[in-house]
Amino acid sequence: MPDASGVLVTRPEPGASATSARLAELAFAAIIAPLLRVRPRPARLPEPAGLQAVLVTSLNALPGLPAPYYQLPLYTVGDATAARARGLGFAAVVSAAGDAAALAALVGRACRPESGPLLLAAGARQGGALAAALRGRGFAVLRRTLYAAEPVSRLPETARAALAEGRITAALFFSAETAATFARLIAEARLEASLASVMALAIAEPTAAVLRRLPFRSVRVALRPNEEALLAMLA
Repeated sequence: MPDASGVLVTRPEPGASATSARLAELAFAAIIAPLLRVRPRPARLPEPAGLQAVLVTSLNALPGLPAPYYQLPLYTVGDATAARARGLGFAAVVSAAGDAAALAALVGRACRPESGPLLLAAGARQGGALAAALRGRGFAVLRRTLYAAEPVSRLPETARAALAEGRITAALFFSAETAATFARLIAEARLEASLASVMALAIAEPTAAVLRRLPFRSVRVALRPNEEALLAMLA
């Protein structure tokens, strides 16, 4: 793929800007078009003194955790969230470097049900399968919604123009929800034909399943569900 190739980044901020910076290092021109807006949600959190550990499935949950939780062990789905948590001041951070199943396995090895409840800080409609898996292992899981990712109402103009003009050769998708939003907005904008020259790169199979309904040139799935593996496919 030549240096001038446009790569569409559909993930919400602040992740979109971070991915754009990574793409610039790889000599790709990023077109940032967040299709979800992250809105904080107030939540009544349990006292940190009674918790064994905190689990997060996205870096978007981190701003909703006050400083008293920074001293608890923090387990994350991926490395990017772990790095962000360390930058915020969390003292003991461990990444599952995978997906929710990998996080459940990590917590199952590192924690004990008798040592106290786990706080699962997640987004709206997220974390249910993880909580169920851990409860099945005997853990008490306190799930709290700290944010909601809401679909945008229309395709951002920068993305619409780049697609219409054939300036995008690859598009990155980090979630099935984002992929579904993209499919709806592309149909509304009547831009399906512009996807014939675009390679869709999906972070995991559920995301790819949504993208295969669209007329992309090809749909590829990352070998591992993280940004590193997603960007590696651009090579």
